[in-house]
Parts: sequence; C-alpha cells; structure tokens
Amino acid sequence: QVQLVESGGGLVQAGGFLRLSCAASGRTFSTYGMGWFRQAPGKEREFVAGISWSGGTRSYTDSVKGRFTVSRDNAKNTVYLRMDSLKPEDTAVYYCAAHRNYNYATVDSDYDYWGQGTQVTVSS
Repeated sequence: QVQLVESGGGLVQAGGFLRLSCAASGRTFSTYGMGWFRQAPGKEREFVAGISWSGGTRSYTDSVKGRFTVSRDNAKNTVYLRMDSLKPEDTAVYYCAAHRNYNYATVDSDYDYWGQGTQVTVSS
C-alpha cells in the first residue's frame, strides 16, 4: 500500500510559478512510475506529466511542454512538478499517482494509487 500526499498548490498570477510536491509512504516508491494529472471544473481528468522509476524517462502533455518539469527524489520518496509561466488555463486540482510498473502511464485507469489533490489557481 502506498499513500500519496500532495502539497504546494495555491493562488498565483499568470506568468508565475509553483512547485508541487507529492510525498509517498512505503518502501517501494523507487519501483513506481509516477504521474501528475489535473482536473479543471467541468472537465475530465487529464495527464500532465509522467516520470519513470529512475527518472530516466519523462513525458509531458503538449500544453505544458517547456513550462513544466517533473522530477523525483527516491531517497526522499517524493516526486515534484515545477510549473513555470503559469497560465489561467492551468487552473485545476492537481493529483499525483503511482503506477506499479516502474514506468509511468498516460491513462489514469492504469494507476494504482492516488493522492487527494491540491488546488492550483492562476489569475489573469
């Protein structure tokens, strides 16, 4: 069993930045692929970024490429999402998720564990 706790969300002006953290419990964190998803009001949850167990493979949805960076520190059981040049359309609840397969996935149903989410609001 893995428990995930996100933090770092908040209110920021357009063009600003935030860094989300996702702290995981359990001794097997380093074997999990990790993903970040987001859900805006009235919209479906969407894949934002993913990172493999070693950090060697990363992926981003097109709308955040060049602005967001996913990273992880296995010694701290934590995965991060650095979000720069934020836009109002980035406003959403952001979730981290763990995939028991070393690599990340882009489909939310492939993930085994989820955090509770953290709100990110970008004002124009």
